[in-house]
Amino acid sequence: MHNIEMHEMTEAFFPCWKAAGIHLSKQVDGGIQSWLRAHPYPPFLEHLSFRLGNQLFFVRIEDVDGKAQGPGTIRGLAAAARDGNGHACILPMKKKLFGGSWVADMPGWGLLNAETRKPINPVSLVTEEKIEMTPWEVHDMAVQVVRDYLQKEGFELMSWQGNPEVDPSIWFVGKTRRPEWVVVRSAKFPASNADRPTNWAAIADGCARLSTTGHFASVAVVSVNQPFASSEEAPVPLWRGHGMHVRFDGLE
Repeated sequence: MHNIEMHEMTEAFFPCWKAAGIHLSKQVDGGIQSWLRAHPYPPFLEHLSFRLGNQLFFVRIEDVDGKAQGPGTIRGLAAAARDGNGHACILPMKKKLFGGSWVADMPGWGLLNAETRKPINPVSLVTEEKIEMTPWEVHDMAVQVVRDYLQKEGFELMSWQGNPEVDPSIWFVGKTRRPEWVVVRSAKFPASNADRPTNWAAIADGCARLSTTGHFASVAVVSVNQPFASSEEAPVPLWRGHGMHVRFDGLE
């Protein structure tokens, strides 16, 4: 289990974080289309994360002047990148003296390898190699499915995160205008449903301070090259960036 940073993003850091996301998106024609994390709500391992081709990038933003401190830690960033089989990056940002706007401290992407502190170009790291999705990626995708469902149903999201080692995955405002939570679990073919966690009572007890109304969401996935069929078939790998079929029947 990771020690997850639960602090809120400060008002001083938020403009820096927002400018960083805009800066990164401008590096790609049409903007980055596959954001994994692009919201300012806790918990924090990375500040931003995205997929480009067959590669994942986890970004921690740093104020080069050290005045605006972001939540989370370098250790958390490394853990997210390791679990997601991606690249841990640092994005140094600087606040202009005149106007107070935030800009990347270096040209181009402005990203540094978190370990070596050497510049990296995400585009140069993308290859044609097929990379199988990690359990972290599959879970994060499942959380996105449930999040999109809640938004379409008209619910207001409070926070969410895609780390499979953190429960609950989603908080939202229920019909009674009070907080409710969702535990998400994913399943891969040949399984067609995910099991509820065995520590459900402990999760509920941990959430009780804010809400005693919880839900379970099972999200099953399978490659587009293998529709839900006979369980005797050998599973086709879920390749990163490739299509898949999703089975989600709503909240329990």
